[in-house]
Amino acid sequence: MMSELKKTPLYDYYQESGVKVIDFSGWALPVQFSSIKEEHTAVREAMGMFEVSHMGEILVEGNEAEAFVNYALSNNAEKLTDVKAQYTMLCNEQGGVIDDLVIYKLEEQKYLLVVNAGNTDKDYEWLKSISGYDTTVTNVSKEYGQIAIQGPDARAAVQKHVDEDISEMKMFQFRKDVDINGCSVILSQSGYTGEDGFEIYCAAEDTEKLWKLFIDEGAAPCGLGSRDTLRLEAGLPLHGQDLTEEITPIEANMGFAVKVDKGDFIGRDVLKEQKENGAPRKLTGFELVGKGIARTDYEVTDSEGNKVGYVTSGTQSPLTKRSIGLALVDRDFHEIDKTFNIKVRNKDVEAKFVKTPFHKN
Repeated sequence: MMSELKKTPLYDYYQESGVKVIDFSGWALPVQFSSIKEEHTAVREAMGMFEVSHMGEILVEGNEAEAFVNYALSNNAEKLTDVKAQYTMLCNEQGGVIDDLVIYKLEEQKYLLVVNAGNTDKDYEWLKSISGYDTTVTNVSKEYGQIAIQGPDARAAVQKHVDEDISEMKMFQFRKDVDINGCSVILSQSGYTGEDGFEIYCAAEDTEKLWKLFIDEGAAPCGLGSRDTLRLEAGLPLHGQDLTEEITPIEANMGFAVKVDKGDFIGRDVLKEQKENGAPRKLTGFELVGKGIARTDYEVTDSEGNKVGYVTSGTQSPLTKRSIGLALVDRDFHEIDKTFNIKVRNKDVEAKFVKTPFHKN
């Protein structure tokens, strides 16, 4: 039932504009405004905008907050500054990924963790269960709205409404207390499309005002459909498909976010062993040679028909029309340009391993 779904700050706007919403991780969100292809193209060639207020925000603060996040997360939180965020993972004892997230150091011993929507409650409970640190963990998701402005024209559009110079901001750099049209925001040079752009964290009640401001600047409103095709073209993993509690960051080629030499953290033993000796499986890009679209959980088989892995994500690239995807396969089976089969609707379709990202701006 739609009435039982959680609503983002733009829900009423969606109702008024007649855009259809679906259940996404328990949230009412639009798949598309125009078409997935149009929205995808807008982000690649000009500027598109996504509401991502469904993402969760968890605040960690207290005398030992830095030590706490460094133990809880895979990356090295000691490298954070109050202008540089970090991509990191929340892992279980087996090294599997409970969630992937971005962490912001708001001030000394105060951190904001931005987590995936469907995992917010689980992450919060997991973090609260970690004892032995003088910290407070608070789920502050309801306080925040979030929009992502992405594409080659995004920087100039944001700059028009910001007094400070943002021309040199690089990936994962951020600024706090930035004024955009009377709204105080966190401005982060980040996104999940493979394009230049910014994520804006605002007070929930300011979301619609900022959304309309950038619609007026020419940003194409975009939904979940193009968000998925864009991130897959950019070779970026999606939690719940390419990253799960059964898949480690090393298997998923996210080893850069795992710092095994920083001291103890949850999952370290397994991840250190995999970093040093290789993981048993590898997440890799592929392209279908034959016709069809490979979907999540489709079997990957060798020439003799033996299962060697499975598809974690697949789509047809709106730009190139290539049928692309990510698959988790046995490490020894993987080799760039090697051909294999994917069972697409019980029919063997030829595919080959290719390098990712599939698109680079």
